[in-house]
Amino acid sequence: MSNTYFEILRSGINTTIQDCGRNYMYHIGIAVSGAIDQRNFKLANKLVENHLNEPVIEFAYQGPLLKLKNNKINFSITGDVIFKIIRNNSKVENGICYRNYILEKNDQLDIISTKNTAYGYMSVNGGFQLEKIWNSYSINTKANIGPNNGKKYSTEDKIFIKNSKLKNIKKIELNYSELSDNIVRVIKGTNFDYFSIKAQNQFFNQEFTVTKLADRMGIRLSGYNLENINKTNIKSEGLVRGAIQVPSDGNPIIMLSDHGTIGGYPKIGVVISADLDRVGQLTPGSNVTFKEVSLEEAENIFKAYNNDTNKYLNECN
Repeated sequence: MSNTYFEILRSGINTTIQDCGRNYMYHIGIAVSGAIDQRNFKLANKLVENHLNEPVIEFAYQGPLLKLKNNKINFSITGDVIFKIIRNNSKVENGICYRNYILEKNDQLDIISTKNTAYGYMSVNGGFQLEKIWNSYSINTKANIGPNNGKKYSTEDKIFIKNSKLKNIKKIELNYSELSDNIVRVIKGTNFDYFSIKAQNQFFNQEFTVTKLADRMGIRLSGYNLENINKTNIKSEGLVRGAIQVPSDGNPIIMLSDHGTIGGYPKIGVVISADLDRVGQLTPGSNVTFKEVSLEEAENIFKAYNNDTNKYLNECN
């Protein structure tokens, strides 16, 4: 085992390991999981010249305080994040997202908080020394699957780093900013017609607010109680990330990475793939408006999203 590792001095609120996710497990009730914001996850890896699916540390709101033991590393942080580097000589540097840094033995990395988004990502050149579970490093805390026994990291835990000899490290910096648009594009759900005309109009024309009931499983909204004129409960059906369920209280719930694989609430819509990163980054108190798009439009928007992602990845070279 490598002798290079992070000692966790403060764990933060929700610090886990994530990659692109765990596929082909829905049939046994295991969600894909993976990074909430797939673009920022990939950019974090690209900034330290990793493979794009190398596992990273994902954190929410308050991040961890990490102390590097032995050797030195090249790391980057992506997202809208406030962080500081506390050098071994007590000098403190204010960190800048979307660029890489060298961390020396006994330096500390204080990921203070995210700002206008929920999640941030930290990558290390060469990656972390972890065991894959079902072909993924992603931690699903609801099912206790993944590294660290499927649990969030705690104070005094250690995260080991692969042996990586740093040679000719080049400075990489990316000019990237998060979109602040609150319009979320959706396709009508399979149970859209269960809702009254009034509820359908409210869904597409009124603002909803993100409540404090938001985590990696999903986001509960408030604002307008969407009237169901058919059945408030249905036979459990398969769910996907982005599905918008409406329970009997009429308040929509958007499914995220660790969502249950089946559910018995009617689905009024599904967030298009291109908007999932942005939806996952919504913080409590944010307002959102839903806009209907066709399947063809959603496919074209996703192509544009992929092109933008590739543009940013190429700028890191």
